[in-house]
Amino acid sequence: MEQFFSLNYRQARERFRRYAQKKKAGLDHFQLQARGPAEEFLYTDFAWIGTKSPRKVLLLQSGVHGVEAFAGAAVQCCLLHNLPPLPDDMALILVHVLNPFGMAWMRRVNESNVDLNRNCLAGDQIYRGAADGYVRLNSLINPNTPPSRDFFFVRACFALLRYGLRPLRQGIACGQYQYPAGLFYGGAKLEEGPLLYRRWLMRHMPPTEQILVADFHTGLGKFGRYQVFLGLPADLQQQTALRRMLGEAIVIDKREGGAYDITGGVACLFEQLDLAARPIYLTVEFGTYPLLRVLHALREENRCHFYTARDSEHPAKRRLQEMLCPSSATWRNLVLRQGRALVGRLITHLASS
Repeated sequence: MEQFFSLNYRQARERFRRYAQKKKAGLDHFQLQARGPAEEFLYTDFAWIGTKSPRKVLLLQSGVHGVEAFAGAAVQCCLLHNLPPLPDDMALILVHVLNPFGMAWMRRVNESNVDLNRNCLAGDQIYRGAADGYVRLNSLINPNTPPSRDFFFVRACFALLRYGLRPLRQGIACGQYQYPAGLFYGGAKLEEGPLLYRRWLMRHMPPTEQILVADFHTGLGKFGRYQVFLGLPADLQQQTALRRMLGEAIVIDKREGGAYDITGGVACLFEQLDLAARPIYLTVEFGTYPLLRVLHALREENRCHFYTARDSEHPAKRRLQEMLCPSSATWRNLVLRQGRALVGRLITHLASS
């Protein structure tokens, strides 16, 4: 297990590339302008396994939310260590750490404090505004002081009683474009990482009959269990096939799974591409700790980033890492086992559809 879960971004990248080279995968990358804590260069890496002219593509993303990459990257390394069999007409593309700055600095966001999964707006949307629920709670979730004890949980419980869990969760986490130093900030323009990723996809995605994207995340749901959320609209036939394959794990209506609708998700990038096939986009969430504990960890790390000296080893950052990639051996084994089994099912689904 420890050979797959890395301690930091640099180790994760070295492991990913080493495993990919051993399997003779096609390797590619793009470099970002931001730097890591030791002024190291930061990259998003790609490993291409299988035919170069596929009819079907399974694309597995990790690290859209920086510090969440530790789990997704571990699943990718586990897959490369023992590759599942692929049909002759299928390619497996592994996208390693879409937000390397966040992983290197133990942040969920990028160098501009932008949540990349709220940054990819559709053409008719604008980078402006925030939900009423967010505005009401801005002072609670974004205090402009260093990390400290300030009765957050008591105040948050009062807010839950007053506004209700679902409206509160939706209002806070859907994405906001009004508070640049706040949580879930979607930015003021398309950030460098998503822009370079879109260019890479435009250059390299072949004219396939089917594309299935699985985007690995952590933090939402019950400890050690995963849910799969449908990120782009799918017709009834596709929904039925997904339910048959994934059973109770698939959530078609996010209100059923305790999730929320977001604005500007990375899934929107795939809608902007001129692809022969409309992708099926799945967000895979491995549950960790209760919602308020995760939100508190995000809040304290954000305070640390803006109101203390920059330090990737600050306790608030290590606490956030624990909230989104628990050190529990049980949790990590579950992620690897379930992640590998899920990919196997996705390959079977693509092969038979």
